[in-house]
Amino acid sequence: MPPLPLNESASGPHDPGSEAAGERAVAVERAASESIVTRTGATIRIGTASWTDPTMTAPGVFYPRGADSAEERLTYYASTFTIVEIDATYYALPSARVAAAWVDRTPPDFIFDAKAHALMTGQPTETKRLPKDIRTALPAELAAKPRLYARDLPSELRDEVWRLYLAGLEPLRASGQLGSVLLQFPKWFFPVGESRDVILEARERLGEIRSAVEFRSETWFNEKNRARTLRFLAENKIPLVLVDGPQGMKSSIPALTEVTSPDLVVVRFHGRRTETWEATGIPVVERFRYLYDEKELAEWVPRIREAAEEAREMHILMNNCYANYGSTNARELAAMIEADLVGVEDEPAVSAEQPTPPAGAAG
Repeated sequence: MPPLPLNESASGPHDPGSEAAGERAVAVERAASESIVTRTGATIRIGTASWTDPTMTAPGVFYPRGADSAEERLTYYASTFTIVEIDATYYALPSARVAAAWVDRTPPDFIFDAKAHALMTGQPTETKRLPKDIRTALPAELAAKPRLYARDLPSELRDEVWRLYLAGLEPLRASGQLGSVLLQFPKWFFPVGESRDVILEARERLGEIRSAVEFRSETWFNEKNRARTLRFLAENKIPLVLVDGPQGMKSSIPALTEVTSPDLVVVRFHGRRTETWEATGIPVVERFRYLYDEKELAEWVPRIREAAEEAREMHILMNNCYANYGSTNARELAAMIEADLVGVEDEPAVSAEQPTPPAGAAG
C-alpha cells in the first residue's frame, strides 16, 4: 500500500497531521526509552504495535532522515522504545531468518510481542500468503479459494501452521526476547464453552510461551458474561488484554482494569475513531488514525498504576500507528506514568507512628 497523505487531510485535534504530532513529541522524546520499574518491582514497557507501517516509515515522520533500511529503522526504534508488537505475523507465518535478524539488530533486553497468525484465532487468511509447502498440500478445492479458515484445513495442516509459527519465532524465544503472543479473537467469537476450549488449546500449543487474550465481541463483558469471563481467565492465569478503543459497537470492549494473571498485563490503545472502527473497504490504518489528547491518556494513569500492583510485568502498546501518532502518545503516556510514580513514591507512608489525619482536617 502506498503511503497515505500525512498532512493534507489533517483535521481536528485527534488528527492534526504528523508535523503537529511530532511537535508534541519533542518534550518527551526519551520518555519511553527505558523500562519503568514501580515501587512494587513491576516492570512497565511502552511501545507501538508496529514499526513498519508505510505511514510511519514515510520520510521525516518518525524515523530520522537517512534511516531507510530495515536494519536502520529497527535499530533506531529499539533505541527509542523497549518493546514493539509484530503485526506482520497475523498476515503471514514468521521466518526464523528474519527473526534472527531482529535479534541481531536490537539490545538483548528489547522485547517483541507477536500477533498470532489469523488461522490460530479463527480468522481468515489469504491463501496466497501461506507457505508453499502448505499451499501444495491443500486439496484442490481449497487451493482454489482466495481465503481460508483453519476449520477448512485438514488437521495435519492446522498442526503445521502452529509448528511453522513457533519455528519462525524460535530465535526470539531462544534469546529471551519473545514477550508474549497476542491471541486476538474476532467479533464472531462468542462466550460459549467451545470458545473457552479454543483459548485453552491455544495456550497448550504455545507451551511455555506466554500469551494474552483480546476479545472483539462485547458479549464477553455484558452483564451476563462478564464475571464468568474474568473468572475463567483468572482461574487459568491467562492475561486479559486491557483495551482503549471506540465504544458503542458490537466489537467494543469496555475499558477494564481487571488483572487475570500475576505474571503479565497487556494494554493496547486502538484510538477512538468511531466512524471507521467497523467500516469496510478502507485501509486498515485508517481505523487507527487517531491522536489521543492529554486528558484521554491521563485517564489511564491511575488504571495502569492499579494494574501494575497486581502483576510482575506490563506491556503497553499503542495501536494507533498512523504516522507518528502512536509513537507520540507512547512517549507522552510514559512521561505521565513516570511522573505519577514519582509522586506516589514521594507520599509519606502511613504507619502506627503517623496516624491517618481525621476526615476534614486541613492540609
